Amino acid sequence: MSWFPIAIIAQIILGASAVFDKMLLKRSIFNPAAYTFWLGVLGAFAVVLIPFGVFGLPAMTIGVALIAGALFLLAMLFLFLSLHKTEASKSLLLIGGITPVTTLLIGSFFPDGSLTPADVIGFVFLVLGGFALFLSDKKEIRGSVALLACASALCFGLSNTLTKQVFLESSFVAGFFWVKIGGVLFVLLFLLLPTLRRTIFSAIHRDNTQHHTLYVINRGVAAAGSVLVNIAIFLAHPALVEATQSIKYAVIFIASWFLLNEHFKGRVLAGKFIAITLIGFGFVWLAGADFARNIPVPSDRPIVWGATFSQKFSRELGLDWKENFTAFIDELRPRAVRLVAYWDDIEKERGSFDFSETDWLLEKVSGSEARVVFALGMKAPRWPECHIPQWAKELDTEKREEALRTYLSAVIERYRGNPAIKMWQVENEPYLAFGDCPERGPQFLEQEVALVKSLDPAHSILTTDGGEFGLWYKAARNGDVFGTTMYRKVYPKVIGPKFGVVEYPLAPSFFRFKEKVVRRILGDWEKPFIVIELQAEPWGPKHISALTNDEQDEIFSPTYFKETIEYAKETGFDAYYLWGSEWWYWKKLQGDERYWNITKELFETSRYYQ
Repeated sequence: MSWFPIAIIAQIILGASAVFDKMLLKRSIFNPAAYTFWLGVLGAFAVVLIPFGVFGLPAMTIGVALIAGALFLLAMLFLFLSLHKTEASKSLLLIGGITPVTTLLIGSFFPDGSLTPADVIGFVFLVLGGFALFLSDKKEIRGSVALLACASALCFGLSNTLTKQVFLESSFVAGFFWVKIGGVLFVLLFLLLPTLRRTIFSAIHRDNTQHHTLYVINRGVAAAGSVLVNIAIFLAHPALVEATQSIKYAVIFIASWFLLNEHFKGRVLAGKFIAITLIGFGFVWLAGADFARNIPVPSDRPIVWGATFSQKFSRELGLDWKENFTAFIDELRPRAVRLVAYWDDIEKERGSFDFSETDWLLEKVSGSEARVVFALGMKAPRWPECHIPQWAKELDTEKREEALRTYLSAVIERYRGNPAIKMWQVENEPYLAFGDCPERGPQFLEQEVALVKSLDPAHSILTTDGGEFGLWYKAARNGDVFGTTMYRKVYPKVIGPKFGVVEYPLAPSFFRFKEKVVRRILGDWEKPFIVIELQAEPWGPKHISALTNDEQDEIFSPTYFKETIEYAKETGFDAYYLWGSEWWYWKKLQGDERYWNITKELFETSRYYQ
C-alpha cells in the first residue's frame, strides 16, 4: 500500500479541520485547554478496536505508545494556545514548518531513521515551501507564540517518532489503540487541577448547543484525518508524512482568505504563490519517487546474464587476450556476450580492413551457447570512448563520417550471416558527452542506423545511453532495443581529486521510473530495454592495474559486487551485461578468483536468449 495518497487525503481533511478549529476558537467557545481535553477524551472511542486484537504487546511497547499519545495531546495543547493568540495562517504554518524537521532530527537517532536521497529532495522542497509561506506573511509573530509553536513542533516530532517505533513492534490496530489511550490518560490528568476542571465542565453548561455540535462534528472529521496520518506513518517515515502538511497549508491559505477574511496582496501574495510552487515541486517529486518504488518487479523473472569483452582492454592489462577470452567462454559460459569491432584496429590504413581479431572472437563464440551483441561505430566501449584511426582524425567532420560509414558497411557485409550474432550495437552512448571524441556530423546516428538496417534488415539494432545522466529518449527512439549503463561507484574527474570515488545516491527505483517516463514519451511499451553495461570492476583515480589490491577491494569488493547484482535485479530489467571480464581474469591470474567465481555462479542462473 502506498503512503503518499493516504497522507495527501489526510492533510486535506486536517487542513479543513484546522481552519474550523480557528473559527470556533475565535468565538471563544472553548479555551485551548478545554478544547484539548475533549479532543483527548474522544480518543476513548478507540475501545471499538479491542475485538480486533490490541493486547499481547510487550510492556515496553505499550509504555512507548502511551508516551507517544500523551506527547501528541501536549503538542495539540501548545498548538491550540498559539492558534488562540494569532491568525491561523501564521501559527499553523510555523508549527507545520518546524514539525517535519524536528521529526527527522529525532528520528535520526533511531535505526532506519534516515530518508532515502530521493525522499530528501522532496522533503527539502516541501519544508522550504512551508517556511516560505510563513515568512511571506508580513505580520510579525510574538515571541510567546513562537515559543508555543516550537514546543508544539518538538512534541509532535517526539510523538511521531515514538509512534513509528510502536508500529514497528506491533500491528497498526494495536499500536493505534495504545497511542490513543495514552492521549486519554494524559488529558484525564487535567481534572486533577481545579481551575482546569472548572473550565472544562463550564463549557458544557453554556448555551451553545449548536456550537457544541459543530465541535463534535469537527472532531470526528479530524479523527478521520488522524487515522489516515497514522496509517501513513505506519507505512512510511514520519518526517515525510509530516512534510506533506504543505497540502494542509494550501487549504489553510485558501480557506483563511475566503472564510476568515485574512487577506493577502502584493509581496505577501507573491511570496505565498512562490511557496506553493516549491510545495508543488516537492509533491511532484515525492509522487514520482513513490510511484517508482511501487512499480512491480517480479523477483522470479528469468534473466539473461552476459558480459562485455574488449580485446583492446585485455591487452592494456598485459594479458594474452585470446587466452583471456577462451577462459571467459569455456569456464564462465556466458549466455550473452558483447564484442567490439574497433575501427582503429580494423582499418589502420584507409581502405584496408583487417578482420583477424573479430573473426577469431566470433569463431570462438560459435562453439558456445552464447549470442553476441556486436558493437561498432566511432564511439565504442572502453576509453578513450572514440576509437578512430589516425588517418581519420586528420579528416574534416563530413569526410570522417563518410569514412566511418564505409567501415560500418564492411563490418556488416562480412558478419551479417554469422549465426552467433544476436544484434548490432550502433555507437556506444552516442549522446553522452564523455570521452575523447571529435565533433559529430548532423543526424549521424540516424544515418548509421539507416545504413545498418539497409544492409541487414534481419538483425535488431541496439542503441545505448548513459544510465545516470543520459536522457535515453533520443537514443531509444533510434533503435529496436535500448541499452543503458548502470554504475554505482565512479571517479568523476571534475570533482574526483577533492572527493575521491563517489557512490551515486540512486535507488533501483530510479531506473524503473526513468524507463516508464521514456516509454511514455516514446509511446512504446514493447521495445526491449536492457542493461548493456553493469559495473563489475573498480573505477578509481588511476588505471585499474595501477590500483593496489587494497584500493581495488575498497572501491569494489566481492561483497559489493554481490550487492550490485542484487541492486541490478531490483531495477527490473531482463538482461544485464557485466563490465569487467578482463579484470576478473587478471585478478584470477594473481591468485584472487573471488570475482571470477561470483560471475561463474551468476551465469549458471542465466536464461538463454530467445
